Formats: sequence, C-alpha cells, structure tokens
Amino acid sequence: MESGAYGAAKAGGSFSFESFLRRPETVLRVASAVFAIIVFACILTDGYPSDRQGQVFCIFGGNADACRYGIGIGVIAFFACGIFLSLDVYFPNLSNSSHRKYIVQSDFGFSALWSFLWFVGFCFLAHQWSIELPEPPLTGQSNARAAIAFSFFSILSWVPLALLAYKRYRMGVADFNPNYVDPSQDTTPPYSSYPDAVTDNYQQPPFTNNPDAGDGYKPPLY
Repeated sequence: MESGAYGAAKAGGSFSFESFLRRPETVLRVASAVFAIIVFACILTDGYPSDRQGQVFCIFGGNADACRYGIGIGVIAFFACGIFLSLDVYFPNLSNSSHRKYIVQSDFGFSALWSFLWFVGFCFLAHQWSIELPEPPLTGQSNARAAIAFSFFSILSWVPLALLAYKRYRMGVADFNPNYVDPSQDTTPPYSSYPDAVTDNYQQPPFTNNPDAGDGYKPPLY
C-alpha cells in the first residue's frame, strides 16, 4: 500500500517534535504567521490616525480599502498557518491516501493563492503609501512602512510553501499504484478449486484393481 504517498515518510510512525520543527514547511509556516501578525497589527495599531477635525482616515493614502485589505489577508493567513501546522502534525499518521491528497491539494491551492494576494497587497499598500495626504499623520509612519515591508516578506514565505506542496503532490502521483486492489474488495479466489471427478474427467490411478472389469481370465473347472 502507498504508505509513503504525498510526502509522508511512514504512515503510523512515531511523531518526532524535533524533526517536525526542522521541516522546511514548519519553518515557513511559522515565519508566514509572524509576518501576517506584523502586517495586521501594524495597521490596526497606527493605520487609522485622525486629522485636526477628529476624523479617522486610513494612513495609506486615505483609502480605507487598503487598510481593510491588509488586515483581512493578514488575519486569514495567520489562522491558515495554524490550521496547516495542525494538519502537518496529523499528516504522517494518516493512512488514507485520498485524504492525504486532499490535504496536499488544499495546501498547494491556498499557498499559491495567498502568494498572489500578498503580491497584490504589497503593490496596493506601496502605491497608496506613495499618495500624499493633505495632512500627513504625525505618528504611524514607521508601522505603515513595516506593514509594506512584511507584505513583501510574506510573498517570499508563501511561494516556497506552494512549491513544496506541489512537490509533495507530484511525489504522491508518482508513488500511486493503479494496480493496487484492497484485499477486502478482492473477489479473486485465493486458490484454485479442487478438481471435480465428474467435470474434470478425473481418472483412477494405474494398477488399481477393479472387480467389475473383465481381464479375460477364467478359473479352471474341476
């Protein structure tokens, strides 16, 4: 059975926390979660200054959509990293290859999508930051630059995650055995049936006395 499919070394094996921490996927997911926290925390903390009239506005060119976008993809990325880290812990003990396939496909699809969304977010935030406001905020500029910088760093962490997930998917496809048949579903008899004496023309072994068969010998008469 394909116990090593889709990147799991051995289904049912013991979990090693030290080996888990050294996996590239683990390092990249932790880094992606930290970058996401920095992005949405910086925007939530200093991304909404107020002008002289007390009106709150987004620090990125006064465009509230830019702030909402950065917060949204950052929060979702953080929770997604936690979910996929949990699945990574459970993945080696998952013996069902179909479930493994769905997890790896989800990992690849989400990582590729969030790589693109972080690229869009970086371009969006950088462009809006370049727009001069009528009243430049006195505080929050460093946090705004940090949000832009870590949006770019997030691209560098999510793209390798997508590539690693795609590599795991290709490994699973290569290891898949299309001729494998589940023993519980196999209808082929394990051994051939005993030959039947009638249907298989069973013959008696040679040199067997048959009292009914005449051999031409007659006892002498007295």
